[in-house]
Amino acid sequence: MGKNSAGRISILGLFAAIIILQNYVPIIGYLPVGPLNITTIHITVIIAAVVFGPVDGAIIGGIWGIADWIRALTVTSSVLGNIVMVNPLISVLPRILIGLIAGWLFTKLARNHAKLTVPLVISGVVGALVNTILVLGGIAFFFGKGSAVLAAINFQALTPYILFVAGTNGIPEAIAAGILVPLISLPLLKYTKLGKQRFNK
Repeated sequence: MGKNSAGRISILGLFAAIIILQNYVPIIGYLPVGPLNITTIHITVIIAAVVFGPVDGAIIGGIWGIADWIRALTVTSSVLGNIVMVNPLISVLPRILIGLIAGWLFTKLARNHAKLTVPLVISGVVGALVNTILVLGGIAFFFGKGSAVLAAINFQALTPYILFVAGTNGIPEAIAAGILVPLISLPLLKYTKLGKQRFNK
């Protein structure tokens, strides 16, 4: 148990390092495609969730959320982003729930160890949509009627545009998760000790 626990913590630490790197290196964590800025960090969280389980997935998601929250407090990347993501209910909570829900859903769907592709696709798409829906919902709820933080910005007028752009990003992000999560997770679950530990719990 000691060796298994140490190995698990080491791998989780590796996932955490990847998350932090993705958060601060745009081309790795945020892929520019035309006018869109496609997030890829959620894919790392979902992979951790389906391989390790919902609790560890929530931890990795929380690390992303905290890194994003700190980035919003300390790095001036965009005026709107720095206002919106300062709220931890928008920057942190949705990322925790990505791992929790994607990991839980995969556990429920993956009854047969030999047939994992469809559960992985579904978990990947749902995990990505959780992030999009909760972040957009948070923006609409907290900033839809204006922002007391920066009165010069009319959030009531900008919110529909923000939601449209983020929603447009959400579709390719969900598609990317539905493709990449199975491609990366399937070998880990079928051919490594991680998969055996996942299904022998």
